[in-house]
Amino acid sequence: MKKIEAVIRTDKLEDIKEALSKETIAKGLTVSQVLGHGNQLGFAEYVRGQKIVPSLLAKVKIEIVVRDEQVEQLIDLICQAVRTGEVGDGKIFVLPVEKVIRIRTGQEDAEAL
Repeated sequence: MKKIEAVIRTDKLEDIKEALSKETIAKGLTVSQVLGHGNQLGFAEYVRGQKIVPSLLAKVKIEIVVRDEQVEQLIDLICQAVRTGEVGDGKIFVLPVEKVIRIRTGQEDAEAL
């Protein structure tokens, strides 16, 4: 099993939720509001005549755990749903998952997904 973490633009959250609802790749996801920056260092704003360049930008982090054979399909789906072609589209991270347990039933691993 793998955990897919995608850090994306906040305005693309509904797009990814809609794309996931049309597919049967994942049954659930976790969404967190996060701050950060990469190549997109921020943009200058003027507040009361003062130039302000924020060092951290608001992003959304989506976490989904899937079977190994579903990883590439999920990555493709995320990319298609959120890509704008501009700096700041985000990143996808793939991490190994050793064990999953559904607390309510005690099911483990693939059955718990």
